Amino acid sequence: MADSGDTYNLTNGKIIKKLLTLAAPIIASNLMQMAYNLTDMFWLAKLGSDAVAASGAAGMYMWLSMGFLLIGRMGTEIGVSQSLGRGDKKTALGYFQNSLTIAIVAGILFGAFLLIFRHQCIGFFSFREEQVIGDAVVYLSIVAFFMPVNFAMAVIGGAFTAAGNSRTPFIVMAIGITANVVLDPLFIQVLNLGVAGAAMATVISQALVLVSVLIGYFGMGIKPFAGFRLFGPVEKSKITQILKWSTPIALENIFFCFLSMVTSRIEAGFGANAVAVSRVGSQLESLSWLIGAGFGSSLVVFIGQNYGAGKEERIREVIKISALILSLWGLFVMTFIWFAGPRVFALFFPEGELLEMGTVYLRILAFCQLSMNVEAVGSGAFKGSGKTIPPSVVVIGTNILKPVLALILSRTGLGLYGVWIGVVISANLRGIWMNLWYALAARRSL
Repeated sequence: MADSGDTYNLTNGKIIKKLLTLAAPIIASNLMQMAYNLTDMFWLAKLGSDAVAASGAAGMYMWLSMGFLLIGRMGTEIGVSQSLGRGDKKTALGYFQNSLTIAIVAGILFGAFLLIFRHQCIGFFSFREEQVIGDAVVYLSIVAFFMPVNFAMAVIGGAFTAAGNSRTPFIVMAIGITANVVLDPLFIQVLNLGVAGAAMATVISQALVLVSVLIGYFGMGIKPFAGFRLFGPVEKSKITQILKWSTPIALENIFFCFLSMVTSRIEAGFGANAVAVSRVGSQLESLSWLIGAGFGSSLVVFIGQNYGAGKEERIREVIKISALILSLWGLFVMTFIWFAGPRVFALFFPEGELLEMGTVYLRILAFCQLSMNVEAVGSGAFKGSGKTIPPSVVVIGTNILKPVLALILSRTGLGLYGVWIGVVISANLRGIWMNLWYALAARRSL
């Protein structure tokens, strides 16, 4: 795999075939991640809603880490894809190596932050249940150690994907997720380690992913493109450009997560059951946004290579195709969540108040699935062309609105349901604003 060749060259050939070949492994990886998350929730739910709420609170900080992780990841995807589109492999290699350096440093710093301030981090949610607080702190303490590995693996996967090869990252992720699915019941139920067992299963799986990457690199010579090395010289110009591209995206994700945490804190005011329902329901809903995000990631790379090659007609065509595919998917998920979602939710909490709350939660969220998916088209188109500020403005702007709406509506007769309605309103506004902005920007550029 020393050279990607025409197989991974996205600047020629049939658009739909190239796009789906690139997107399929990314989407499959996301589906596997969803399957793992649901498995994790399934076993934790057997311990009760407190265990689910604890892992959900700690999981918020794993989500927050994505904002910092994306500094390296997006620097790789944009820099490598555009450079390869121009046929400049040396520059592509430089962007990868400098992105990796940024990622490792950021991972060390974020992991240290979680360890030092773990009690304050969980205290943010103001849980009333001591068991939830204790379990969440333990979970956070365990997963913090492997933050540098997570960050580095994201950049390495981004380098393969930017070179048009999304299959190798999929294989590596499959190894980790399979291990996690096997270890979860062993640690949570058989060894009776509870929430701590779930965290330990996650860390061991991440270690296996690291070992797999090292074996592939050193033992089998599997590399994203010729000249690939794990480390290289630090170049100020490339670091500056990477930060210019990725800082808006990082801020976008950090604000998205932080404001979602604020919303979760409002939910926590209604008790651990509310957080548990939201945690499980959001994992079911991830059937929608993980597919949209996966397709959006492939769109960033596809547009990046063609933007570098100056092929505007291919960019316009792939945007049309992506919009159609994701619109159909959004409509499918909306229907699925409304009718079949409550039955799936019943696998975790089969009866009583939790099932009733979960059914309402899913049917409220059904109304934003179309806009959430189509949002990925405008966002991917902006990012692939290196214009990362517009999507960041949209995401930050609409997510500032989310907790405001949640707080206002929760103080009406809607109560907890008002929180969820506020989330749906902000999601719909985000999808509409993102694509309207891109449509206007594309018209001006033409």
